[in-house]
Amino acid sequence: MSTTVTSTRVAPRRIYLAIGVLMLAIAIAGFWPSYYGQILPGTLRQPPVIHLHAAVFLGWLFIVIAQAWLAATGRITLHRRLGRFLFIYGVLVIFVGWFLVLVLFAERVHAGEVTQARNQLFVPFTDMLFFAPVLFAAWALRRRSEFHKRLIIVATTVLLIAAAHRFIGVHIGRPPPLWPVMTVWLAPILVAMGHDLVTRRIVHPVYVIGIAWISCMKLRAPLRSTSIWEGFSSWLATLVA
Repeated sequence: MSTTVTSTRVAPRRIYLAIGVLMLAIAIAGFWPSYYGQILPGTLRQPPVIHLHAAVFLGWLFIVIAQAWLAATGRITLHRRLGRFLFIYGVLVIFVGWFLVLVLFAERVHAGEVTQARNQLFVPFTDMLFFAPVLFAAWALRRRSEFHKRLIIVATTVLLIAAAHRFIGVHIGRPPPLWPVMTVWLAPILVAMGHDLVTRRIVHPVYVIGIAWISCMKLRAPLRSTSIWEGFSSWLATLVA
């Protein structure tokens, strides 16, 4: 009897393991032509900061998969003990992301490409501003597993923006249209929502709010021309010059 109950409780958690693998697949497929596919033949030539960023980002995905596997196999105590390190690692993801952005920004400024540097800074810098609140919400609600695990999915999906754009862009050979990018980008959340509909007959509000939050990332472009951003990016350019 106890075995049956345990199996029933553990089985639905396997969907989160599958979603973790899906997120890893999107990341690798998106960056395969420009990064991962060049590692094995030894043709990759990138500065160390790129490798650092790639390693930390890939590490986050593997940690998410490992945590999903622990939950799926019923090792909840170990899952919770390791959760604090996942949060710390998530903070590391934020700072390494910003570090990469600022290094590339400084290189463009030093090359005299100040306007281009300021324009290219906006999107990657603000990506982390969308990831951070979801990460902190997941940590704050770590005792409420129904919210916590879904927030982790949303947070990780936020990080897949570049991979989704690259994946679609490579296959169509031009700047990608919005709908296929959003389909690939939101695939982990869409799969999770489908699972909710099948098992719960209702979609959890975290996913609805998560899609709205991620959609805001595609609506942020006008903020690039605001006086606040122009003042900040100008100050940053003088700081690294």
